[in-house]
Amino acid sequence: MTTAKARREEIYHLAVTTGLASVEELSRHFRVTASTIRRDLAHLNEEGKLTRTYGGAVALGAHPEPSLRQRTGEAYEQKHAIAAWAAAEVKDGENILLDGGSTVGALAHALRGRENLSVTTPGINTLQELADSPGIQVDCLGGRLRGVSQTFVGPLAETALERMSFDRVFLGADAVTADDGLCEADHAQTRLKELMARRGDAVYVLADSGKLGKRPFHAWAKLALPWTLVTDSGADPGQVALFSEAGVQVQLVQVPAGQQASA
Repeated sequence: MTTAKARREEIYHLAVTTGLASVEELSRHFRVTASTIRRDLAHLNEEGKLTRTYGGAVALGAHPEPSLRQRTGEAYEQKHAIAAWAAAEVKDGENILLDGGSTVGALAHALRGRENLSVTTPGINTLQELADSPGIQVDCLGGRLRGVSQTFVGPLAETALERMSFDRVFLGADAVTADDGLCEADHAQTRLKELMARRGDAVYVLADSGKLGKRPFHAWAKLALPWTLVTDSGADPGQVALFSEAGVQVQLVQVPAGQQASA
């Protein structure tokens, strides 16, 4: 059972990364009463972390970027369901590009043991996942290391991409919207994602439903159509409709029963 302290820490994390801080949403998310959430918000307000608003609260200060380690444990079942679907799309003999991030890292894990694959990545977690898979040739996009995301970015990585092409490109994102595309905390990262998308015959964005329609940061990468959004079946139907209307192909992946609400 989640302790009050742990719940309050997660409430603060949700507020600064996704804006999820309404009493109604938080009550559903944690499966506690609205009065319990109001007490949590009052406590966080007293600590100077949140400021109360009508019906909820907002975080004080800028949105911090969660580390890769923090993100790996969020929406765990959704991410692995998405990764399993994406892994099934990859055919033997293909040359694919895997972005950094926790969801694409889960895809790398799902590909372990495959034969006759070529994988290129800027993500340290993907390199670690595939390092002992003899049937997979792994190339690294080197460059400047962003410690918080554990990915390489910058001119060296961008220049290397100009010499490559891929059967499939799998991208992650901090958030994604139908109108502006991928949202990230860092402009160098969005620039690299935009370039990666240009080098693939088929482009997929792997994003759990909690990331749809959110705008936590101010760096964006708009992708040229066609591309496929792969998300879980818990996605808001209104958001799914917005992506479909924008010309994006949406793939909803089922999460095993009883696990959707546990993330």
